[in-house]
Amino acid sequence: MRIRDRRAEDNPDINLVPLIDVILVLIIFFVVTTTFDMRSVLKLELPRADGERAAEQAKTLNLLINADGRYFVDDREALRTDVESLKRTIAEVAGSDRERTVLIRADARTPWQAVITAYDALGQLGFRRIANATAPDQRAQGQGR
Repeated sequence: MRIRDRRAEDNPDINLVPLIDVILVLIIFFVVTTTFDMRSVLKLELPRADGERAAEQAKTLNLLINADGRYFVDDREALRTDVESLKRTIAEVAGSDRERTVLIRADARTPWQAVITAYDALGQLGFRRIANATAPDQRAQGQGR
């Protein structure tokens, strides 16, 4: 009687299912752990001004106002555009330190009422050091100034 060797007939296969599972898990891991920068979403066009740049302080509180009149205190957005909501957001971010310099970065297309509301909220909270951010005036630089 002849005994057959079945090992010679077996064709090895490569199972791709575990490989696909591992790649899917890696993709999900990288998507979940990726950080997104919210400031890159905000496109501000600062008003133009000619002048010297002031020395920056390390404890500056940034208040951004976009063209739609929405407020962003450092990295937190105020839920509504009224004074009370803005005051609450500023108080949560700043804490009890009212000696910090507040840098208002308002878009050039921002409604004036939004800027006045920001000044009102800061005044009611007791902030006295308030600065406005501007971009250098390109026309003045081109004239040799």
